[in-house]
Amino acid sequence: MNTEEQSLSVDLAAIQEAVKAESAWVQLLRQEIGRVIVGQRYLVDRLTVALLANGHILLEGVPGLAKTLSVRTLAQAIKADFQRIQFTPDLLPADIVGTLIYNPKEGDFATKKGPVFANLILADEINRAPAKVQSALLECMQERQVTLGDTTYPLPEPFLILATENPIDQEGTYPLPEAQVDRFMLKLRVDYPSKEEELAILNANESTAPRYEVNPVITPETIFQARKLVDQVYVDEKLKGYIVDIIHATRDPGSYGLNLSNYIQFGASPRATIGLTLAAKAWAFLEGRGFVTPQDVKNIGMDVLRHRVIVSYEAEAEEVSSEDVVTRIFDSVPVP
Repeated sequence: MNTEEQSLSVDLAAIQEAVKAESAWVQLLRQEIGRVIVGQRYLVDRLTVALLANGHILLEGVPGLAKTLSVRTLAQAIKADFQRIQFTPDLLPADIVGTLIYNPKEGDFATKKGPVFANLILADEINRAPAKVQSALLECMQERQVTLGDTTYPLPEPFLILATENPIDQEGTYPLPEAQVDRFMLKLRVDYPSKEEELAILNANESTAPRYEVNPVITPETIFQARKLVDQVYVDEKLKGYIVDIIHATRDPGSYGLNLSNYIQFGASPRATIGLTLAAKAWAFLEGRGFVTPQDVKNIGMDVLRHRVIVSYEAEAEEVSSEDVVTRIFDSVPVP
């Protein structure tokens, strides 16, 4: 073993020990949220991944699956500010980001900040608002700031937008612009609970008494500290190549022996490459590891790519979804 390999081995061991010590709060967070939310481990884990990787989430699911409750519970468990914005067709950009109000007595303008100035934002039924309102979130999501008049205001950290879409009621909705969809690191599909989970939900809610109070188990500072460690989680060069291969296979599937070109209109952007890497590092942290494995990439890959691979009309005609395309890519691209 040469000097460089020895140094890498020592660094990996140090990162592994640090991650094991610092990731203990993950289990505490799961337990505290589990006192209120039955099941939904998939959702809770990916909310935590988004917090660690500093990304936003687009959530698709039918009503009544505890989407709002999960975000509110998470905010309470990490002692963060929570705001819920109900998107409607008559909503204005100022209703989200804020506005300037003229004071005739003083002869100047006062700043009134909107509800977006919070740590966790639930943008409920985001596709019910027109494009100009959805576009008001673009600067917030990418630059994490809001410009009102001549002044730019930074948004509080941590800052996470969780937007929901209702997949079954499309009357009076507006499709999200591709530029905005691409800014969501993850798109989650939340399904119905199992019979056992539904029975537990019933047992927990058969009383009119208030639900459990959520105790804050961590603080935003814990998240910031964990993010520093997530940045240090090791990704091997071969694994980086594997991630790039996955992304390029969505753009030029023929180069990887995949007969999918007719099904793909647009492949994933470079933002997907960054998002997949950061999300895989955050997933490794959740698992208590200081290094990323190919399985980490596969575990989180569908959530990173399902909204970034745009299928063609031919795919829609043959009922081939973006998830089908991404699954075939992950099944076919060789793992290092």
